[in-house]
Amino acid sequence: MATTNTKISLAASRDIPFNLLQLSQSNVRRVKAGVSIEELAGDIARRGLLQGLSVRAVVDDDGNPTDRFEIPAGGRRYRALELLVKQKRLAKTAPVPCIVREGGIAEEDSLAENVQRAPLHPLDQFRAFLALREKGQSEEEIAAAFFVPVAVVKQRLKLASVSPRLLEIYAEDGIALDQLMAFTVSCDHERQEQVFERMSQGYDKQPYTIRRMLTENAIRASDRRAKFIGIDAYVEAGGTVMRDLFQGDEGGWLQDVQLVDLMVAEKLNEAAVSVGGEGWKWVEAAPDFPYGHQYGLRHVRGEQVPMTPEEQAERDACQSTFDELTEQYADYDELPDEVDEQLGELEQKLDMLDARPIRFDPDDVVRAGAFISIANNGELRIERGYVRPEDELPVTGSEELRGAEETTTSGDGYQQVSGDAETGDNGASGAASADHADDDEDGLAPMSDRLVSELTAHRTLGLRHMLGDRPDIAFLAALHALTLRTFYHYGSDSCLELELKSVTFGSQAPGLNDSVSADAIRARHEAWAEALPKESDELWDTLQAWDGDSQSALFAHVVSQSVNAVQEPWNRRPRALAHADQLAQSVGLDLAALGWKPTVDGFFGRVTKARIREAVTEAKGAAAADRMANLKKGEMAAEAENMLADSGWLPSILRTRGMTDASAHEVEADTCTTEPAGEESAAKDGEPAMDADEASAEDISDELPHAQAAE
Repeated sequence: MATTNTKISLAASRDIPFNLLQLSQSNVRRVKAGVSIEELAGDIARRGLLQGLSVRAVVDDDGNPTDRFEIPAGGRRYRALELLVKQKRLAKTAPVPCIVREGGIAEEDSLAENVQRAPLHPLDQFRAFLALREKGQSEEEIAAAFFVPVAVVKQRLKLASVSPRLLEIYAEDGIALDQLMAFTVSCDHERQEQVFERMSQGYDKQPYTIRRMLTENAIRASDRRAKFIGIDAYVEAGGTVMRDLFQGDEGGWLQDVQLVDLMVAEKLNEAAVSVGGEGWKWVEAAPDFPYGHQYGLRHVRGEQVPMTPEEQAERDACQSTFDELTEQYADYDELPDEVDEQLGELEQKLDMLDARPIRFDPDDVVRAGAFISIANNGELRIERGYVRPEDELPVTGSEELRGAEETTTSGDGYQQVSGDAETGDNGASGAASADHADDDEDGLAPMSDRLVSELTAHRTLGLRHMLGDRPDIAFLAALHALTLRTFYHYGSDSCLELELKSVTFGSQAPGLNDSVSADAIRARHEAWAEALPKESDELWDTLQAWDGDSQSALFAHVVSQSVNAVQEPWNRRPRALAHADQLAQSVGLDLAALGWKPTVDGFFGRVTKARIREAVTEAKGAAAADRMANLKKGEMAAEAENMLADSGWLPSILRTRGMTDASAHEVEADTCTTEPAGEESAAKDGEPAMDADEASAEDISDELPHAQAAE
């Protein structure tokens, strides 16, 4: 077969003055796309025209060419040049490089130039940005040169830093762009390739799965430990922070877990040494303690160090200035910046002056200890003044005396009535143990134990008879007995044999100690402790002096501490749990409003796939559940957590009868400090997890005005 040797000839190129050029109606581009005319004009001004125009001669009515030319391909470049001329940055007669086309169809020229242009592969752009960076251009300079935000440049550079092996796979379309973005979370090429191998062996290749696999052994920057040591200090110590430039990452992930643990331990030890220097017998330090870790320990209370005259004068001056500014700008819709800043500084100073240090009795300090942990916000939490049972002082004879009775301390730490006070030796003498005294013995012989028991039996019945007719005194006596158990651990200071048990949680749910309910209970308990007298023998008179509202409020708090709605396989209590349901309905318990959310660690990762789909169906509908049907268990759990994060959905075991909609009861965090619903939620949690939102309980001392006044 013969082949042609005809040579092709290219169209001639020439410089044509700009004022002799005009747009052609044959340009096929009608829709705006890509870089704007302004940005293109700026680029031409910086770098010059990188691509000439394709033009054809304009003919007259007789078909003869004129000195003007039209542009069927390159209209955007022409408009950019036109803008530069209008801005007087380019002369009207400036020569423009052009290729003069003859013959053929003008529309074909325009179509061919746009269709046959191969767009730059994203990887080439990533590498080009990296090359510019390596040649000394800053991220800001690159962004300005290509008219993109600095964040985009950072993203492109991050993509170019992924493992070369993964970049080659991406170039061959073996990885999608959103998957490559997910790999940028980690800078460790070896780890990236390991995750890629794991991903390749399964069918789930979703970007969120890649991110989770890359960060599964890291610590979130929002973790209490990370907040405690500080990200800057961690980086300064040589730690690496993984960041996601393509999605919100809440500050990223701390990759060196061992370094975090070491820094946390060192900082806690420093705090323990400092607190131990105050003279406490023992100090325990840990990142976190389980809820109820102080159970069984007596809490001694100190007194606030009063203000010095200088401090009081400073506080009065600050308060006066604060009140004046508040009154002066009361009618302003928006405060001036300087006034708002001044008020903020005054508030901060008042808070610092009001936060008085606590001074403990030295005798208490040598017997008591302190717990040091990290609060949910990363601040140091110090709980001082807890006395272990074995560190309690032995009860002396004078302390044992209670009216006409003598008391001894039993092995369980509680006092029991025993013996005859008149014998002085627990009835050990022969005369005290006899039924009848020797008639011939001179003087007043002590009464026998049996006689004392018989006489006090009559007194007991008399008390029961009279107390049964006095509901007000009966309520006070019950409140006194239960308060002794709750705040003083001296149950036998009351003649009422009432028991109050505070349940300890055998299996601690994640986040339980920092839940909204736990914070509220803790704040309320501390407020009541401040209102009560330090010594138990003053309690009766104090409670009797309080009004009914204060007594009732304290009674509700004390009783709430005994709630136990925990379901345990070894402790079947169907009737008690049925009563817990009634109690929840009565107080309007809504755990979703109290911050409980279904998470991977707290719920979805610990139930079956069928139950996960059931939850998604209830919250988001069957279509949403069907979309995740083919996911593996881990991916399904993570997806369900994201979907139901703000839905208010609760598993059936946490729901309250009659409250079908999670939004039926809007409970604010500060309400949780006063409503009973907040107190029981921790105990009501039958599931082994509660991941509550961060919240701080309000100081509820304002709720106790009558109690404080009476004290």
